[in-house]
Amino acid sequence: MAYDSRPTERSDPATDPSANYDYRGGAEHRPALDAALTARVDGDVRFDTYTRELFATDASAYEQRPIGVVSPRSVEDVVAVVEYCAEHGIPVLPRGGGTSLAGQAVNEAVVLDFKRHMDSVVSVDPEEGRAKAEAGITIARLNDRLDPHGLKFAPDPAWGDKSVLGGAIGNNTTGAHSLKYGKTDAYIEECEAVLADGTHTTFGWVSVDELQRRAREADEDSDLEGRIHAAVARILVEDAEEIDEKYPDLKRNVSGYNLDELVDTARERGEVNLARLLAGSEGTLAIVTSATVSLEPVPQSTAVVLLTYDDILDAMRDVAPILDHDPAAVEVMDDTLLDLAADTAEFADVVSLLPEGTDSTLLVEFYADSPADAERKIADLLADRLPGHEARATPTEGGGDVTAEPIHAVDALEAYDDDRQAKFWKMRKAGLPILLSRTGDDKHWPFVEDTAVPARNLPEYVADIQALLDEHDTFASYYAHAGPGVLHIRPLLNLKSQTGIETMEAISEGITDLVIEYEGSVSGEHGDGRARTQWNRKLYGEDLWATFRELKTAFDPDWLLNPGNVCGDHDPTETLRYDAEYTFDAGFEPTLNWDTENGFQGMVELCHGCAGCTGHQETTGGVMCPTYRASEEELTSTRGRANMLRSAMDGDLPDEPFDEEFVTEVLDLCIGCKGCKKDCPSGVDMAKLKAEVVHEHHQREGLSLRDRLFANVETVLSLGSTFAPVSNWLMDLPGAGRLAERTVGISSERTLPGFHRATFRDWMDERGGSRVAEGDADRKALVLADPYTDYSHPDVGKATVRVLEAAGVHVSVPDAVTDSGRPAFSKSMLDHARETARENVAALAPRIREGWDVVAVEPSDAVMYQLDYRDLLSNDDADTVATNTYGVCEYLDSHRLLDGVEFGATERALAYHGHCHQKATTKDHHAVGVLRQAGYDVDPLDSGCCGMAGSFGYEAEHYSMSEAIAGLLVEQIGDSAAQQVVAPGASCRSQLDDFGEDGEPPHPIEMVAAALA
Repeated sequence: MAYDSRPTERSDPATDPSANYDYRGGAEHRPALDAALTARVDGDVRFDTYTRELFATDASAYEQRPIGVVSPRSVEDVVAVVEYCAEHGIPVLPRGGGTSLAGQAVNEAVVLDFKRHMDSVVSVDPEEGRAKAEAGITIARLNDRLDPHGLKFAPDPAWGDKSVLGGAIGNNTTGAHSLKYGKTDAYIEECEAVLADGTHTTFGWVSVDELQRRAREADEDSDLEGRIHAAVARILVEDAEEIDEKYPDLKRNVSGYNLDELVDTARERGEVNLARLLAGSEGTLAIVTSATVSLEPVPQSTAVVLLTYDDILDAMRDVAPILDHDPAAVEVMDDTLLDLAADTAEFADVVSLLPEGTDSTLLVEFYADSPADAERKIADLLADRLPGHEARATPTEGGGDVTAEPIHAVDALEAYDDDRQAKFWKMRKAGLPILLSRTGDDKHWPFVEDTAVPARNLPEYVADIQALLDEHDTFASYYAHAGPGVLHIRPLLNLKSQTGIETMEAISEGITDLVIEYEGSVSGEHGDGRARTQWNRKLYGEDLWATFRELKTAFDPDWLLNPGNVCGDHDPTETLRYDAEYTFDAGFEPTLNWDTENGFQGMVELCHGCAGCTGHQETTGGVMCPTYRASEEELTSTRGRANMLRSAMDGDLPDEPFDEEFVTEVLDLCIGCKGCKKDCPSGVDMAKLKAEVVHEHHQREGLSLRDRLFANVETVLSLGSTFAPVSNWLMDLPGAGRLAERTVGISSERTLPGFHRATFRDWMDERGGSRVAEGDADRKALVLADPYTDYSHPDVGKATVRVLEAAGVHVSVPDAVTDSGRPAFSKSMLDHARETARENVAALAPRIREGWDVVAVEPSDAVMYQLDYRDLLSNDDADTVATNTYGVCEYLDSHRLLDGVEFGATERALAYHGHCHQKATTKDHHAVGVLRQAGYDVDPLDSGCCGMAGSFGYEAEHYSMSEAIAGLLVEQIGDSAAQQVVAPGASCRSQLDDFGEDGEPPHPIEMVAAALA
């Protein structure tokens, strides 16, 4: 498979002369500051309204618009920004992936966006077990580079494919396996950092004696480093006993500054690592630009067991005795999450295996040197915690006598193979997405979601939390890292009301008191930020609070680095994203059906900012968000678009969402792939939101000629077919492409689809209809002759008929149905699409009631009937059509129609690129199953959208973006060992044809037809 390298050549699609977007919008804020920083740095400097709004939120409950955003390309850029801001008293905030849950990544400051450019691995030393990387690299990308060496950066936050190394240091991140690995601080060897005055320095190990010598030499006129050394030396001498007394004895404490680690290493090693003091400092002490970290070997074998309980408190009682078996992880899910998981197609089968009445589960994972050793560890645990359960392996002698605690578990499900383990872990990690799917005003907010207490205190602690929540007439779910005592607790509250805000504050203070009572920490994972900074004073007392502030002042005399966090003056009830003053006004009446709570508004407000849309293709996979993956611009992510849309409708953004600039910059680059519908943790359906808002834009501003042409593709293609081959010759004439670009805006670099004079319908008529008599068939199918199949790709339709007939299906092509309405829908011409849908439903529903199935060759058409018709129409006939429509491979696979079909020998290995719409509706796997049943060796690519996206890739202003998105797919195809790529979507095949040297790839059904015996 040979493909052109063009898609990988452009780094930024916006630099194309034809592009009409630059990821900016609105008025410039503080233009003099903007100009001053632009003159000093090579990176991107943006002080426009749109960019500031994009960086006003993270994954927390908070929102505060920054002064501006700088995406530095180098340490020199960072130094230049900090020097200038220090000279002029301007706050600075270092930011990574914006995944912070406590509000530490939002502030009224100049934001340094490290993820945009400073994301490289500098070096890897496998022998020393160390790596150096820039602050903006995601943990997943770092580990991807380390994997060939059998090494990894051990802290494993659940969002490690979106969060970055600098953020991991800033939060002192850990993850589900902290029982084995601890926190990020344990792996920091050195940090290159920029201090508050712009000094570029390196922090690392220094002996206590040397530190004290430097401290003695420091005075009031010393530079910042001298003052820092003096402050740290003083803490070691004067505050060590207070630190011993007040810091909780936990693996998972990230509240306040990292002083306990400082004191412990000084005692144990006679030296300290000032880089580790930056861990958990949330950018308030210095700005980390790169770090050298130590690495851990990837475990040889793992095994998982899911223990079930009748009550959450029973599960909590079992955590401490389970820890005596030295597990790598102990994770909890309660009844709220299990009930919600049972309602999802992905996890219903796992939940159905649980005993009736299961209230909670503990997922316990072991690391081992071999599969047999892993099985033995599970057997020993079960012999101790669930005697009588027949484990897969035989426990060691005495393995069941580790503890003498009462038995609480009811049953156990073991998992040894990778797929089953992954399923159990995915169900546990689905906790947050399930909770975030609420579209009403009541939401599960993060503000006490990562408190930590010793595992032995969990039962009493949880019981008291339940009583506290009952007192405030709300509830929360309990999930996450029970082993180290960290529970994710998200109370359900309406922060749009003053009562809800007051309840938030009361619960926060009440749980803080419980944390202190049970010897815990107010933050075991997610940091202080705006949500918890004020509670550090209560947790540690006045003396250590004063020490924190003295340390902050030594590092940052003017308190310009992310001010207010850790030891500042943040009020957790201020700068909330929603508050009692919040109002929402869409500015129009939506025309689609919105069956979510709060309707259209509920979907606009659904994004929680978790950054699930900002992962990279090679480490995250899935479909969304193609334009973000091609450009790595916040505005092109689902989060960015959702935040902008909400801000335009709640009044924070002065622009209306129907303004030309807003539509061009925010919505036009959404290619409607529907990936967010499936891959967004909250289920934000940006494609549907775009369709609704741009439709209103059309109502106000009218339609272009190009939009009308693309929406009426049936007419255009039928004319091209009627005059073929003359129409094909005309398109090939010199200058034809340039003329098309100048007149209607179709890119001159595109090859337009060719036309066939003999259509698919003509072929079907000439052969006299189906070769399988209706009376002899078990099923009968209406194969839809969509415009692309009928006029441009009739061979795909022919292959569909041949395969269906080989499977014993009686086939007919309905005359009354042509265009599905997808072209009009993709251009947000919803009235046009609705009328088409109404006509098609009227034609198809009676036939379905007569026993016919509906089969679509084109995937986007299949999903149009299955999904979008329900949004356009609200009646039983539309539901009937939606329920009984299939993509051709889905039809064959779902009904096992090929079970009796004979196939000849197949030798070609196929790389399968699935259509994004079918991936979004979880129907993409059927084609892989059908191809394998036909005898092919199939490599299903974990690919996103091809970038053509219907008409998007043909539009001159979008060609460069389409090309960049295609580059991601081309790289995946190049990495595959397969000999040929196949793709069901006409757009995908056209895109690959433009970048390939082997012609247009076949549709999977063509390969199945070719394999028929």
